[in-house]
Amino acid sequence: MAARLLLSPGAWIAAFAALAALALILPLRLPLGPNAWDTVVYLDAAWRIDLGQVPSIDFFVPVGPLGFYLTAGLNNLFPQAQPMLLINWALLPIMLPVLAALAGHVARRSRPQALALVLPFLLFAALPINLHSLYPSPGFDGYGFYNRHVALLLYLLIATLLFAQRRGLQIALVAVLMLALFLTKVTGAVAGTLLVGYAMLSGRMRLRDGAAAAVAVIAALGVLEIATGLTSAYLADILTLLGLNTGTLLPRFLTVASVKFNVIGPALALIGLLAFIAWRAGPPRTLADWRSLADAPLGWMIVGFIALAFFETQNTGSLEFIGLWPILLPLLMVWWQRKQDGLRPAILVLILATALPSAVICMERGARAVMSAPGYVGLDVPDLGPLGRVSVKPEIAVRAAAMLEHYAAFPDSYRDLIRRDLLPSYILYSEIDYQATWMLEVQQGITALRNWEKANKRELNGLFTLDFVAPMNLLLARAPSHSVPVGVDPGRSTPALEPDTLAQLRQVDAILAPKCPLTTAREAIIQHFAGALEGRERIALAPCWDMYLRK
Repeated sequence: MAARLLLSPGAWIAAFAALAALALILPLRLPLGPNAWDTVVYLDAAWRIDLGQVPSIDFFVPVGPLGFYLTAGLNNLFPQAQPMLLINWALLPIMLPVLAALAGHVARRSRPQALALVLPFLLFAALPINLHSLYPSPGFDGYGFYNRHVALLLYLLIATLLFAQRRGLQIALVAVLMLALFLTKVTGAVAGTLLVGYAMLSGRMRLRDGAAAAVAVIAALGVLEIATGLTSAYLADILTLLGLNTGTLLPRFLTVASVKFNVIGPALALIGLLAFIAWRAGPPRTLADWRSLADAPLGWMIVGFIALAFFETQNTGSLEFIGLWPILLPLLMVWWQRKQDGLRPAILVLILATALPSAVICMERGARAVMSAPGYVGLDVPDLGPLGRVSVKPEIAVRAAAMLEHYAAFPDSYRDLIRRDLLPSYILYSEIDYQATWMLEVQQGITALRNWEKANKRELNGLFTLDFVAPMNLLLARAPSHSVPVGVDPGRSTPALEPDTLAQLRQVDAILAPKCPLTTAREAIIQHFAGALEGRERIALAPCWDMYLRK
């Protein structure tokens, strides 16, 4: 019985879902990692959704609305969940049923093959871990959530195109996955369209089946548009983002190549060797030969690599190139049997060299974070709720508190850095001690706000924070203004200030300016929203906070 369960893909998926639910119920404290404040982008959006606001209509968002809605839903089910886990698993209600349907279908032919698809997916979905580390100390990654979501969706899409043999199932899964990709991040949908288009070109998916899936996606988006107006608003946000991000692709491809050469190098070598084998076999002579070559591992490796590389050029923090595994798996099975071919050892080595680095890095980074946790300590941030349930090295906790005092005591030093267009550190936001300091800064702000309200017998009707993220409304249960974006990053993901946004901000009782430290980004945000500060009274709320009060 135990052996049968161990070989059952469905049992693995059910066990994973049960453990994830348990982890969301428990008040877990996770080791803090780089850029952890990105979690607030999701929590802020989820709070606004709970209050009735609609992404892209009532507030600008840098990515699709699906992850925000699912985060809001899970947060209502598990209100005490650790946010990094909550957001990391937000798309599991869509992805696990897709995985179960596909695995059940594949298991009818080969249970080991189904397990070989299921177990890597569960490994990469298990923890908030990116496959490229931005900081040497162990911790979980509170950023790159939507990139990880898309990487997992593309994994499932490639697996569906290659392993789903029943037409109805293939159409349904492709439609669900393409809709999810579009509503998560548009670049993921572009990569997915390339893969589905190639599947139709190579004969892996019938043209009318692809058209049926496309019609289903368009129909779903049409219903969403009629019901809410969300589809057109999201498309408008996409066009705005395209206008803000006009850099060329080549430098981004080179960045991806340098960061993930451990996968890209062997993948390109494998493509080269497969091309040599195809050349050795002779050129295709008929249309059927060409289609056979297109549907062979060589064609899928090339197209899969291009699609995944394109997606990763837009990202910081992701599960890069995990979607190659469903392509490598059938190649591995074929060449495992070719014991008389002299190139067999080289092919097998290159397959493993392409597949193993991602799995090893994921396990190694996850194990380091888990094993370090017992020696870590929490931060003194009682008012941050689940957001503050993080831990750091004891010396980092001491340093974070000391740096908060230092930043407040020596602001002129940081004004000088702003004048020079420099951050206090080149990788400031990726440094765990800065993220810890930021949490202490937020705690100081909450304490100061409550003291001010008590002293002045006035409850502020809403708050806006002049920073990348604005946690105050959700932590103090206040209503954020409409039209105000989540994740403020002028020039990159925040559009020019519209008259409606300015009018909304002028109705906010308090605009808060954090100062520990003063940075180029914070100064840019102050300049971006300068119009909303006119006519307000500036109050020194706390050593690290100024408040611009509406008179």
